[in-house]
Amino acid sequence: MDALFLLLPISLLFVLGIGAAFWWAIFAGQFDDTRDAASAILDDDDRARPGDS
Repeated sequence: MDALFLLLPISLLFVLGIGAAFWWAIFAGQFDDTRDAASAILDDDDRARPGDS
């Protein structure tokens, strides 16, 4: 029972910290342009160019 008095506040702090980080990520624009980043790997040209060693 004594462990709950320690673990409960610690877990609540973790939840609040994760929520604050997620809130910041949303409003900082981290999720604004997901389509272009996902298709950039498909548009990449991996063929060797003449002159490259």
